[in-house]
Amino acid sequence: MASTALRVFQAGSTLARGLPGPLLDATVKLGSLSIAPVAGARRRQVERNLRRIHGPGFGGLKLRRAVAATFESYARYWVESFQLPETSPADIERGLVAEGWEQIVEARERGTGAIIALPHLGGWEWAAMWTTRCRDTPLTVVVESLEPPDVYEWFVGLREQLGMHVVPLGPRAGTEVLNALRANHVVCLLCDRDISGGGIEVEFFGERTTLPGGPATLALRSGAPIFPTAIYFEGDQHRGVVRPPLDTARRGKLRADVERITQDLADELELLIRRAPEQWHLLQPNWPSDPGYGA
Repeated sequence: MASTALRVFQAGSTLARGLPGPLLDATVKLGSLSIAPVAGARRRQVERNLRRIHGPGFGGLKLRRAVAATFESYARYWVESFQLPETSPADIERGLVAEGWEQIVEARERGTGAIIALPHLGGWEWAAMWTTRCRDTPLTVVVESLEPPDVYEWFVGLREQLGMHVVPLGPRAGTEVLNALRANHVVCLLCDRDISGGGIEVEFFGERTTLPGGPATLALRSGAPIFPTAIYFEGDQHRGVVRPPLDTARRGKLRADVERITQDLADELELLIRRAPEQWHLLQPNWPSDPGYGA
């Protein structure tokens, strides 16, 4: 029997695919406005994140509007993800402007594959389908395990429908991703949160925390470049921004190089997030000063 959580996601998917555009947009906006005030810990985390970006004095009406915009952006992300399997490649092509994609093409022409390092921002699933269906480029993604298991399997199926090769986060993920890079895939890594723990300590928005060292380690072991990237909602469309590759040349011991590259990545992610703070969907504690961090 399907879990309650799975039935909720299935119902949301059916609703997203069935409502006409204007009515769906109104539903998303109304739903996000209703959820934001009662979202509890997640709303408070968004407030903390926004103050990190705008400064500790950011508050009042500006903060409330920014929090509401964040939840609306997050709702749009989910609605789009549910709709994507039935969206035509032509519509996907029209819906994305890609800045810097030629760098990824050049990396694959060299045969190294490419690592796209992303924050939880905007509509990255749209760009994933654009990559696989409109640019015929193999894309491997690493995903966090979810509970209950049937929800995780449902999301894996959804992403596979969009053309992605899905690798579960776990002990075998590193080997599978290295094999994907050796096969000249583009590897997509969401890396603004240290989900597994034991990451690399960095300064991120003025505070010390940890971010995953996987992107740096994979780059050093495979020779694949790391491209800090973000996908933004821009009106009814999307804009993908691929930044220049990080400096991943070996300079010393492996640990020191991983630490240096991960800090450089943190700086780039911060730059990308500051461009559209209200589209950053990081709702979990991410710094030791956040209530519930490490729980």
